[in-house]
Amino acid sequence: MRVLLVDDDVVDREFINRKLLKHNDLDIQITEASSVDEGLVLYHNQHFDVILLDYRMPSRDGIEMLLELGNEPKTNSTAIIITSSSDDEELALSCLKAGAQDFLVKSEITTTRLRSAMLHAYTRFELEKQLYFETHCKTGNQVDRLTGLTDRYVFEESLRRELHHGLRAGYKVAVLLIDLDNFKYINDIYGHQVGDWLLQEVAKRVHGCLRGNELLARMGGDEFAIAISNLKIRKDIESILKRILQSLAIPFIISEFAIKTSASVGGAIYPENGKTTDELLKHADVALYQAKSLGRNRYSFFQKRMEEQLSRRHQIEKDLETAVENNELLLYFQPVINVENENVVGFEALVRWKFKEKIVPPDEFISIAEQSEAIWSIGRWIIREAIAVLGGWNALGYADYSMSINLSSVQFKDPELVSCIETCIETFNVPAFQVEFEITETALWRDLKESRRVIGKIRELGCRIALDDFGTGFSSISHLQKFPIDTVKIDKSLMPGSFDGSKDIAIIMGLVAMSKMLGIDVVAEGVETDAHLSLCKAAGITRIQGYLYSKPLCKDTIDELYIFAARSQETR
Repeated sequence: MRVLLVDDDVVDREFINRKLLKHNDLDIQITEASSVDEGLVLYHNQHFDVILLDYRMPSRDGIEMLLELGNEPKTNSTAIIITSSSDDEELALSCLKAGAQDFLVKSEITTTRLRSAMLHAYTRFELEKQLYFETHCKTGNQVDRLTGLTDRYVFEESLRRELHHGLRAGYKVAVLLIDLDNFKYINDIYGHQVGDWLLQEVAKRVHGCLRGNELLARMGGDEFAIAISNLKIRKDIESILKRILQSLAIPFIISEFAIKTSASVGGAIYPENGKTTDELLKHADVALYQAKSLGRNRYSFFQKRMEEQLSRRHQIEKDLETAVENNELLLYFQPVINVENENVVGFEALVRWKFKEKIVPPDEFISIAEQSEAIWSIGRWIIREAIAVLGGWNALGYADYSMSINLSSVQFKDPELVSCIETCIETFNVPAFQVEFEITETALWRDLKESRRVIGKIRELGCRIALDDFGTGFSSISHLQKFPIDTVKIDKSLMPGSFDGSKDIAIIMGLVAMSKMLGIDVVAEGVETDAHLSLCKAAGITRIQGYLYSKPLCKDTIDELYIFAARSQETR
């Protein structure tokens, strides 16, 4: 049984964990969330049989999540038990009327009571769902209240009929799943009313791209589905997909806002990608995931290898959960060089994962850690280890180095991030100005309000802020104006492969000049040749890093090449 536990109190979560996992003959798997928003994200990304939902939480109460889930299609719902410190009967009754299957007072929770309530709630919910379908869905007239489209239940029932007809007539049937890119951030920035309006307009545009005999449905959230029957070749589907993506690329105008969005689409075709509704939807979802991972705003059709890749990804996600406690993470350090005298002035901390005696590169696991939020614990480990190393060098008398640490946008949601940084610089006696946090432009854009708040708190501690991958984002200048940026790191992709043309050189010269006018330091990444070094000197860049001087190295090698070497020179 898969359980989603939503409670802001870590002590209460641990208490319920102990009660549920004691004599775990039910094979219970628990996923935790500390807020309603976090719980909703998990709910929409995973399947749960039961939600244990705390009534009273900061920002948004559990009752808000209960009501929001009440708008979901019954086929996508979950049994819900509300927990509360209050034994108010009126409160309990209002929660049950709002759609909860049970209400538990926390002080009265025992292992037996909790497990019994979960089993009863799940059974009661299944009966409610069956009654719902029998009384509401047999007519085949169910529609999504927001968009007026067919809902999930009718879509799946209609698809089953089409597959039966396709089997008899010998034609293909395609299932397409459409998911809006970054819809959550549109909701966060503009509000849920604008988000609802956008979903209605998206439904209209997609419908306008169809021939008229396809079935279009809203599956829940920002996901839509299309069933296309009587197909002969896949090329017929691709023309529809291109029209849809081009249509959604045109900005949506509401009031004074011009909202830009895009969509990712996953497709599966009967009979080669599946012979049942469940198989086709599952494989279309796998293809959708592939489209998103390739950069979004594109479509992908299911291939067998995608399932294998997804299986490997899930395995990595599972293995990452214990990477910190099993001491499997390693820090490597790449020196930052002063251009004038070629001395080392700092290091960038870069994480590696040693799993089963093999070094897993960050490209293979960081994005997975971000999506599973394992990046929270991994990120705190990196901060702690990097600052500890810097403190050790300071204790040896080498207090001139800086330490750059990368921050993921997902870490902005970690409630312990700022306190972790503060504790580390105090514990290891490191002046805050020696620590620099690198943030990408994409991370800033995803949630401007939260980004400003967290970066402001880090800046208040005295740490420096660097804008990484500078020049590759889509609003560099505005970020320099809106955020307290101390350093920009010119992305290695801007380093010219050849020096025949002047465009690449002019871009770097312009970026450096602009940064200097704003009083911002510049670091160049990807310096790999003498020509790159000469360009940096000509542009007035003072700090560089790259393979011309050193690749990332483990701490022992750094100590031997730079720290102890410098110490031995001083004693001569």
